[in-house]
Amino acid sequence: MSAGHSNPSGPSSPSGQWNGPPPPDAVLTDIADYVLTYEIRSDLAFETARHCLIDTLGCGFEALSYPACTKLLGPIVPGTIVPNGAKVPGTPYQLDPVQAAFSLGAMIRWLDFNDTWLAAEWGHPSDNLGGILMTADWLSRTAIAQGQPPLTMRHVLAAMIKAHEIQGCLALENSFNQVGLDHVVLVKVASTAVVGEMLGLSRDELINALSLAFVDGQSLRTYRHAPNTGSRKSWAAGDATSRAVRLALMARAGEMGYPSVLTARTWGFYDVLFKGKPFVFQRPYGSYVMENVLFKIAFPAEFHAQTAAEAAMTLHRQLAAMGRSAQDIRSVKIRTHAAAIRIIDKQGPLANPADRDHCIQYMVAVPLLFGRLTAADYEDDVAADPRIDALRAKIVCEEDPQFTRDYHDPDKRSIANGLSVTLADGTTLDEVLVEYPIGHKRRRDEGIPLLVEKFRTNLARRFAARAQARILDVALDRQRLEAMPVHQFVDLMV
Repeated sequence: MSAGHSNPSGPSSPSGQWNGPPPPDAVLTDIADYVLTYEIRSDLAFETARHCLIDTLGCGFEALSYPACTKLLGPIVPGTIVPNGAKVPGTPYQLDPVQAAFSLGAMIRWLDFNDTWLAAEWGHPSDNLGGILMTADWLSRTAIAQGQPPLTMRHVLAAMIKAHEIQGCLALENSFNQVGLDHVVLVKVASTAVVGEMLGLSRDELINALSLAFVDGQSLRTYRHAPNTGSRKSWAAGDATSRAVRLALMARAGEMGYPSVLTARTWGFYDVLFKGKPFVFQRPYGSYVMENVLFKIAFPAEFHAQTAAEAAMTLHRQLAAMGRSAQDIRSVKIRTHAAAIRIIDKQGPLANPADRDHCIQYMVAVPLLFGRLTAADYEDDVAADPRIDALRAKIVCEEDPQFTRDYHDPDKRSIANGLSVTLADGTTLDEVLVEYPIGHKRRRDEGIPLLVEKFRTNLARRFAARAQARILDVALDRQRLEAMPVHQFVDLMV
């Protein structure tokens, strides 16, 4: 189904006289009505959202070990503390919700280790948690100060489900990367929608807020691709979710909207930024995306390389069992899908960690050599090892059209990679093929215990044992978590 140029703006009479604003674009009204009226009944969605919450926060806690991330956090004016402001988990900061959303959002995305959604467009729906949790925390602290009841964590989980759904459904059939736009535009739109609901916006106000998100300046993908790959890709989602909070607050204050922001001839989003094509939708909004989201459990790596890294780990063990090592490799062929070739197939010098964690050859070479792939392996001291680039030069990618078809198949949603290794003496090892990463819905039983363990590890990076136990007591008990006021949950992590 398509939300096309159903209401293009322009003169509304043959004389050219303007007869008032057009009706809102259907894309805007559909999102607003979903956020304001849809009741989530899926137990699976809420349980997955709980796992998503703890995993996303854990990714943020790990990022606090990296000065390149922490230097961007906190108030714009040093020392500023906002009464009843949102408290940023894992930090001493209490901020206005806009800056708090940026800080938490940047933490979440910094190491490329939070959840993923792959379709015509790619992205990380848990990026929205920066705006969701920090707005909910600020609203809850303000409510308590005014003698009103706070929001509970069930409201946060419901907002996460709806933000995932908006971002993911927009991504299913609409490729923003093909026109050079970064996927964080979808974070901005989804966060604006659910934060607007939290703020109590009316339907008209929420439509205004959504129009402001689309008419806003959108990020280019420049910082994700050579020769300009850089650290902005690690804070772009924090910027988007914080911008959403700002725009929703402006709409609450009565700022006007732009009803045909998408379909307006010449000046609308479709004509200016989407080559004149309207958005196309595969399915109505529900809870599909959260139920099928991909968790990054094993490796902090761009998701199209997750199965390649897993296959490389298997090959490392096989080589060791043969008394061989990566030093004995003559060549490696990666049988892969079109999206991986488009985004992460890179040759030549890699400038920084942001460049390396978007290079499939690097993400295969490291586990082949060392039997590991961690966030630290993208840093300069590890990358300086000459064996990595020497092995990278021996790795080539080839698209398998069936892998590409299975990648887009809504019943499969595979992210397959097959690695074939030839040794210097001519020995060829059997291909190691991994179709579904451990974070895939098809491997939930295997993946969730490891996801919980990942959270425990990340808690231990920031909190003493007693504090870890208090957080885990709530985080691993869904009934208790959902009933807890937001500010009390956040206070456990300050």
